[in-house]
Amino acid sequence: MHWNDRRTRFRALLAGERCVHPGSVYDPISARIAEDLGFEIGMFAGSVASMTVLGAPDLIVLTLSEFAGQAYRINRAGSLPLMVDADHGYGNALNARRTVEELETAGVCGLSLEDTDLPTPYGTTKPRLISIEEGVGKMKAALGGRQDPTLCIAGRTSAISITGLDDAIARGRAYEAAGVDALFFVGVKTRAELDAISAATRLPLILGGVSGDLTDLGYLGARRVRIALQGHQPFAAAVQAVHATLKALRDGTPPAKLPGVASADLMKKVTRDGDYARWTKDFLGG
Repeated sequence: MHWNDRRTRFRALLAGERCVHPGSVYDPISARIAEDLGFEIGMFAGSVASMTVLGAPDLIVLTLSEFAGQAYRINRAGSLPLMVDADHGYGNALNARRTVEELETAGVCGLSLEDTDLPTPYGTTKPRLISIEEGVGKMKAALGGRQDPTLCIAGRTSAISITGLDDAIARGRAYEAAGVDALFFVGVKTRAELDAISAATRLPLILGGVSGDLTDLGYLGARRVRIALQGHQPFAAAVQAVHATLKALRDGTPPAKLPGVASADLMKKVTRDGDYARWTKDFLGG
């Protein structure tokens, strides 16, 4: 498949002046819904991938091939530009390079690589970071693995909540110098923190889990924030809906009286029933 158009649109968003909230997606139908509703981009998180593919918590037990496979299923279902959280690149710098190769092939438009020491090392109870030097090596390896120059690679750090603002800025500046296309900061809580980060860096910014004073899209856009994640509630909502529906059926509710069930028209829309009906007529003589 051809991924260039969606990657060009993703790049244009980063180069613009607006900040947008991505639609948190996890499978082909959720991505189609986000696209139909007008979201500019989709976001596929590592935590959501672990739950979707394995039914497991976010402990980095998911493999690269499993993650890339689900990303490809999402991408082939529509044309929504997809940003993904590639965690730590599934290993060292060489693994990070391989991660970029696989996710580029799967059609993602942007991916972030983080400098958290993952999976959790033996004997540790709190998150910790790899060194800036190792983080820079990972970023350079990731960039070296990229074949399509329109693919966007973002350097990600949670340093602000682990080692503090100064270290977060130092890491952002180091990854910027390494050549990444954007900087992804997780854990920013105040406008003062964001103002300091924006003043010290030049690249487009991505924020994870914005809340409180960081919800004004106009303010965020003026600080070069181009993507602001709101969390991944759609997957949690889907889990709740399935749980409630199965429980109601188990408790004896007749299927015809179940609340919150998608209509036949909506199901036809999200499964692209009209396309398949046309193809059936054109190719099967139906």
